[in-house]
Amino acid sequence: MKTGARISLPDTDGMNDAQRRVFDGIVNGKRGELVGPLRAALHNPELAERWSKLGESLRFQTRIPPRLSELAVLMTARAWNSDLEWGVHRRAAESHGLEVGIIDALRDGRVPPFKEEADREVYRFVAELLTRAYVEDAAYAAVVARWGEGGVMELTALVGYYCMVAMTLNVHRIPLPTGVSAELLPSGRFPASFTALPPLAE
Repeated sequence: MKTGARISLPDTDGMNDAQRRVFDGIVNGKRGELVGPLRAALHNPELAERWSKLGESLRFQTRIPPRLSELAVLMTARAWNSDLEWGVHRRAAESHGLEVGIIDALRDGRVPPFKEEADREVYRFVAELLTRAYVEDAAYAAVVARWGEGGVMELTALVGYYCMVAMTLNVHRIPLPTGVSAELLPSGRFPASFTALPPLAE
């Protein structure tokens, strides 16, 4: 069991058969590696397996383009002050073409310099959801108009899923993987509150 977290993290030498089966399925699937909350979730292999499949579906199999999905994930990581979620998905966001200026503005608590209306629509929807626990009609309608009712359902589920991820990472203090540095909480202290996402100007 690897240490550094508040929960033991099963490693390959100490896994039972069920854990090893799930581990092999994850590292040989679209994820390619086992990082983050699934390391803790392996204490319940069935949960970890279903968790992984849900995450793959929301990340790779929705009508929301990956660039915009990663924008939503980074917003969720920023709101929850989850450095691990932020670090992993910053790399993914950059690889899918999300501009560094947008990413850095999110990190710094500023309104990002969006050029595309689709970016603004996703930002407004996710910011309202994470700061108000609700989405106003205008923000909701904009996402439906562009991505359909299936798209607005998928975006909501994506944010909810990554809230669960962030909660797990924060509660169990899952350590950062190699190559990921703390950008949101450089002091290494865990947050006592959320970070509010600034609203877009009308």
